[in-house]
Amino acid sequence: MNNRKFTYLIFTIIIATMLWYLTFVVKPMNFWLEMSLSILLLGLLALYKRRDVISLGKPTMHHVIVGVLSAAGLYLVFYVGNIVSGYLFPFKDAQISLIYGNKAQGSLVLIGFLLFFIIGPGEEIYWRGYIQKTFSDKFGENKGYVISALLYAGVHVATGNFMIILAALVCGLFWGYVYKMEKSLIPVLISHAIWDVTIFVLLPVK
Repeated sequence: MNNRKFTYLIFTIIIATMLWYLTFVVKPMNFWLEMSLSILLLGLLALYKRRDVISLGKPTMHHVIVGVLSAAGLYLVFYVGNIVSGYLFPFKDAQISLIYGNKAQGSLVLIGFLLFFIIGPGEEIYWRGYIQKTFSDKFGENKGYVISALLYAGVHVATGNFMIILAALVCGLFWGYVYKMEKSLIPVLISHAIWDVTIFVLLPVK
């Protein structure tokens, strides 16, 4: 990764941080619409430098199984984590309520559609397909995995919500590991899409 590519990558992360601050703190428009537009923009920025971020290859039954099972496993992690965090962080309920409060800004059908087809897959294309892959190409798989997971959590610092930051760190480590092991975006695209719809629409954890 030459200096120009690295500078551009950092530029996109700065953009991501600004978009997250606008979406979660300033809230100039409908949360779900702004989140979707932000993800689409990041995806386009990634595609501009790396056309291979959308070269997914042929999906297999193995990809589907890994995607579904990993989504279920991550949901279980959050279900247990919600119980445990209640004993550790007295502010947990208030901060999580802020997240779920955004559901009032759209119908569950619309929110589920955006999460499944745009937000979840879009995040994976940018964070794993572009950020993690680029860092991994430069520094090796393990370092690229750790750096991208920390950056994923770091961008969420802009929200000012500790529970979101902690959730992002867990998700970044989890999906980053799946991507590192499977060498394919398809399982994490499936996993993220299913997990998003499950935890925000079908079976909220709070």
